[in-house]
Amino acid sequence: MIAKAVKRLPVENGVSGWEAISQRSFPVRSLEGNVTADWLIIGAGFAGLSAARRLLQLRPHDKIVVLDASEVAKGTAGRNSGFMIDVPHDLTSSEYSTGNTDATKLEMAQNRSAIAFAAEAAAEYGMPREIFDPSGKINAAATPRGMKLNLSFGKSLKSAGEEHTFLDSAEMRGITGSDYYLGGLYTPGAVLIQPADYVRSFAAGLSTKVGIFERSPVTSLTRENGVWTAVSQRGAVTAPKVIVGVNGHIDDFGYFRGRLMHIFAYASMTAPFPADDFGRRVTGGDRWALLPADAMGATVRKITSGGQSRITIRTKYTYDTEVAVTKRRMARMAEAHRRSLDARFPGLKRIPFEHSWAGRICLSVNHVPAFGEVEEGLYSACCENGLGTVKSTLAGMMAAELATGTTSRRLEEYMDHPEPSRLPPEPLAWLGINSVIRLQELRAGREG
Repeated sequence: MIAKAVKRLPVENGVSGWEAISQRSFPVRSLEGNVTADWLIIGAGFAGLSAARRLLQLRPHDKIVVLDASEVAKGTAGRNSGFMIDVPHDLTSSEYSTGNTDATKLEMAQNRSAIAFAAEAAAEYGMPREIFDPSGKINAAATPRGMKLNLSFGKSLKSAGEEHTFLDSAEMRGITGSDYYLGGLYTPGAVLIQPADYVRSFAAGLSTKVGIFERSPVTSLTRENGVWTAVSQRGAVTAPKVIVGVNGHIDDFGYFRGRLMHIFAYASMTAPFPADDFGRRVTGGDRWALLPADAMGATVRKITSGGQSRITIRTKYTYDTEVAVTKRRMARMAEAHRRSLDARFPGLKRIPFEHSWAGRICLSVNHVPAFGEVEEGLYSACCENGLGTVKSTLAGMMAAELATGTTSRRLEEYMDHPEPSRLPPEPLAWLGINSVIRLQELRAGREG
């Protein structure tokens, strides 16, 4: 018999602006009583929902149940910046692409298979362009160092035969309305999503064939006589196979402990402002999306709907061993966001932030996922190294294939990695990782 008590449950730190402006089309249903299924998926984010969809393709007659501790889109999946990126995006380094040409090509092929899978789901579930927009993205540079990083990234893309376009300061001003940026690097393969609407639309599309139970946290997981039982507050699910798609929370289930870095990323969203002549003069076009040339800089997005625009900015990171963030820290991060936004768009100084929030990113030192069969019939699709929209989608797809015994070259390539490296013991890890983050943020300078 195997018995695992779940150490901690997720915590929602602030209300995500994406979730706050999102529309929900199906009712919340919680687990009541005992349920028997062929498959149990824990976590209704990118990994869990993608695993459920892939299982439906591979085993259309099987009974699939998904449990989530919160509500769809209130957790990490609804808290990111909404970039589905096809090109390399390594957050453990200032430079996004650190591998050789073959590694770069393999990563892009994997990312694009996940994006194609998401695009099929978006089409089937009727997601409009406001939710799933294949418009590409820009790496924006605000410093000479940022320009050099973009140039280096462009060389990496050129060696892999990848399409890309350099933008000058005038072109960046035309897009954003801001004089802040010296230049940019545009790549066409990224998709911009409204993350909360995307996962809610995905869950709604699955809900006619998959049992999705929210507000149903798993508090224990046991295996006896070849069957797993997940216990929640008011019921339990038994199934012979389980896929866990909870990103960094996998260590709260007792797996990969001491190997995963839990990094908080912080973001704020403005109140709406009119998409009129003033709004366009101050902030440029109706919709654009910028990643920083330096990975530790600020990610900025503008969205427009119904004659109103908003800007979301994400910058500042901390490493923590806890799951909750103090109100004092949240306020301090919102102040940093205000300074960063005002530097870019001084005309918006009177527009307040309406929402500020934090979301947990899971990284490993050696930039590999926490993936595979960790116990008989128990599969982990976790630790997506800062690109959860795409990497978690891919992990969910691959976990479904692995668990069903589906063989493919794509799965073989995905599994060809070591396990996550061990971290130093605490408090050395806390001191060391936060020191590295601070140094990288200082080096990023105006990119942040």
